[in-house]
Amino acid sequence: MNFPSKLIEDAVNEISRLPGIGKKTALRLALHLLKQKENVTEALSQTLLKMRTEIKYCNVCHNISDSEVCSICTSARRDRRTICVVEEIPDVLAIENTSQYTGLYHVLGGVISPIQGIGPDELRIESLFSRISNATENDKVEEVILALPATMEGDTTCFYITRKLKEYGVKVSTIARGIPIGGELEYTDEVTLGRSILTRVNYSAD
Repeated sequence: MNFPSKLIEDAVNEISRLPGIGKKTALRLALHLLKQKENVTEALSQTLLKMRTEIKYCNVCHNISDSEVCSICTSARRDRRTICVVEEIPDVLAIENTSQYTGLYHVLGGVISPIQGIGPDELRIESLFSRISNATENDKVEEVILALPATMEGDTTCFYITRKLKEYGVKVSTIARGIPIGGELEYTDEVTLGRSILTRVNYSAD
């Protein structure tokens, strides 16, 4: 692709680094921004820079947050007896969009994958156990929902966590397999995902 300007070329190259955006789409976006008033582009760049430098990760559940502890963990309206364990942050957003779940979350930051060299120690699994063991009487966790991908890696992670949770005496369930095998929560429609949460089943590592 030939560019009339090195500045446009650089902008297109940077924009096309974003997932799902090719060079043609990046060029359209760059030319669109070029036609806007200067303050519009400045506001966009400042917002992105502020997001990148000031965003935090919740000290409790590891979700994205504007403060040390996210708004879900501090909300008095959430059911503190239930923790939904997910692989990544987009999974939290997907479940929240169903409006079917009112408990808390725990973001692992991945799943166990021996092939990729990812073991339990590379994930935020131990902090989940710490949350359960250190909970006060009023915040005692009664159920852990495993909302992990229906893949071999996801099942391996479910099995590992379930075996470890036996000593804590909490109920362990997993979302119903309305989610396609090999499917990712982020790309599952909200109705199917919502039903999977509501019709979750007990999970056993025996």
